[in-house]
Amino acid sequence: MILIALGANLSSRFGTPEQTISAARDALEGRGIGVLRMSSIWLSAPVPVSDQPWYRNAVLLVETDLEPLALLRALKALEVEFGRMSDERNAPRVLDLDIIAYNDELLEAEALTVPHPRAHERAFVLYPLQEIAPDWRHPMLQSDVAALIAALPEGQEIERYEGGEAA
Repeated sequence: MILIALGANLSSRFGTPEQTISAARDALEGRGIGVLRMSSIWLSAPVPVSDQPWYRNAVLLVETDLEPLALLRALKALEVEFGRMSDERNAPRVLDLDIIAYNDELLEAEALTVPHPRAHERAFVLYPLQEIAPDWRHPMLQSDVAALIAALPEGQEIERYEGGEAA
């Protein structure tokens, strides 16, 4: 099971953050990354807390023949194509794409750690993930999504976006 998180809190040339997420989903198809399922779009407060706009987040279940590092390169190229300028951590952005899991692989390289090292601490990853893959188990922690949600640190504000659609 290959899982990709999408996030945006700034408008792009594609429109609102919600429209940007939809455009990014569609753009993946042309890069050898087939989208099998997409969660609803969720609204979440920035982590760590700041005065920047709330994020729109979703999670995709995808299939691809790309190896993890090639998949990461494809995602980072798409971010740049969509107008991402800064690699500053926790900065506002037009698009953020992260590999959450790549099957049950454990990978720790300079450019990529799989599963994502903070996914289990982020409501904006776990709530959308629960919609499309409720039986997924974190390969290192051996916890399912419901247990990970129950263990989330307090104070992460999140709600389903009323205009968001699951696909």
